[in-house]
Amino acid sequence: MVFDSTAHSDHEQVSYFTDPETGLQAIVAIHDTTLGPSLGGTRMLDYASEDAALEDVLRLSHAMTYKAAAADLPLGGGKAVILGDPDDLSSEALFEAYGRAVDCLAGRYITSVDVNSGVEDMDVVARETDHVVGTSDGLGDPSPITAHGVFHGIRACAESVYGTRSMDGRDVVIQGLGKVGRSLAEELLADGASVTVTDVDTEAVDAFAEEYDVETIDPEAVYSQSCDVFAPCAVGGVVNDETIPQLDCDIVAGGANNILAERRHAAVLREQDILYAPDYVINGAGLITVAKEYLGGTREEAYEEAAALGDRLLEMIELADERDTTVLDAADAYAENRIEGGERMPTIPT
Repeated sequence: MVFDSTAHSDHEQVSYFTDPETGLQAIVAIHDTTLGPSLGGTRMLDYASEDAALEDVLRLSHAMTYKAAAADLPLGGGKAVILGDPDDLSSEALFEAYGRAVDCLAGRYITSVDVNSGVEDMDVVARETDHVVGTSDGLGDPSPITAHGVFHGIRACAESVYGTRSMDGRDVVIQGLGKVGRSLAEELLADGASVTVTDVDTEAVDAFAEEYDVETIDPEAVYSQSCDVFAPCAVGGVVNDETIPQLDCDIVAGGANNILAERRHAAVLREQDILYAPDYVINGAGLITVAKEYLGGTREEAYEEAAALGDRLLEMIELADERDTTVLDAADAYAENRIEGGERMPTIPT
């Protein structure tokens, strides 16, 4: 029974929505609203099972709570997943139905773009609810700003490891050439880095390599590629018991969510003298952008705050060194201190 499950015992609310007419099957997970309404994107994937979808949305919503807190935002953590093949299901009718589902939550959850959902989809959702950001009438696609924050986070890691933030001559391997990975690659190249790219979409890799004259590598060989920085910008869980022994890098820092398969892997990386930048800190600029849209602000302000993530990350790195612990522990402590000082939203907004 779902109500007997302890999987989401630390979440405030987990809601399941279906609409047989459009094929909508969605899960919305609200992790914590201590600091404000939960905000997180909508991911659309053809999950292997409903259990896999639930596990994903629970992990992602939990991370969003910490991401908002670490970015000093007055927001909580939430996330949504739509189950199914985007090519088969994606339609205006489905996203209208999803918008009605979001509206049922009366502002406790605010949705936005994520994997396989874009600005045009949020425009459709906005027909049915006001609790949506990332629309064409707002600040638009946050992906380039997310990449900008990741870029400055990588530069902060470089300062800690090499004594300079300049990426000139540094070798960076980017896993995933989606909107964030591509923008990150462009910024790194502009800063003088040597970039190697990989993606399961070989056409995207070949086109990028031809345009920018960069090296490419097969997806299965990416973990053993010698480099200064390994930047995962695709799916989560890629740093795990199988891949860590293959890593030949000094820094793991990228735009993907939940890069570590398990929390303990942060300590394993530290034991191997690999600096890990907590993903919910370094990729927080996407949330900063949609928060600016929700709270009031400009895209230029979002870019400025994205750049400042590098300084915050460096402070966490230095704190971890002082306490002889992982940067993930230092980041969690920062976020938890903020959450402990907040007051949770009422279950039914007034």
